[in-house]
Amino acid sequence: MKKEFKVLQQETMYQGFFSLNRYQVQHTLFAGGQSEILSRELFQRGSCVAVLLYDPDADKLVIIEQFRMGPVGQPDKHDQAWLLEIVAGAIEEGETAEEVAYRESQEEAGCVVKEMHLINEFYTSPGGTSERIALFYGRIDATEVGGIHGLDHENEDILVSTVSFDEAYKMIEDGRIESAIPIIAIQWLALNKHKLHD
Repeated sequence: MKKEFKVLQQETMYQGFFSLNRYQVQHTLFAGGQSEILSRELFQRGSCVAVLLYDPDADKLVIIEQFRMGPVGQPDKHDQAWLLEIVAGAIEEGETAEEVAYRESQEEAGCVVKEMHLINEFYTSPGGTSERIALFYGRIDATEVGGIHGLDHENEDILVSTVSFDEAYKMIEDGRIESAIPIIAIQWLALNKHKLHD
């Protein structure tokens, strides 16, 4: 079977900080033939990076905390709109994912990365957004990490701290980390941190 799809129509429904497009699409079916014409909205987010900043010698990783819009839509989460995450940012035109990983590590956490390694690339929510993440591991020295970081012209207000791996994993288990990307990154670290020592 040859898998194919056709975009029959595309229109921009909204253009702002992000954009929302509506598509009319049709695709091949596993049983043969073509699907009905589907009308689907796609949140255009583009390509991004995330960086797990970790010091294998101290067994500490960087956790950032910042205000996020996602919980604002949840009536019972208004006091929980500040999420615990890892460094992340959008890839701008002309930049590579690795360049952005180094830049965001400095801008959002004040970290100088000694080594950068790609962990994996994945879609965050392919049912409705184009966002694709390149997840990196960045080796750091955690001894001088902390404080408030971010770019003023991007209205960033980011609290940076380091926690032990055990504490970070406990944050997942007890629900303090609710964002998917740091959960994926910390679970990767649980499986691979024994390989990261010199």
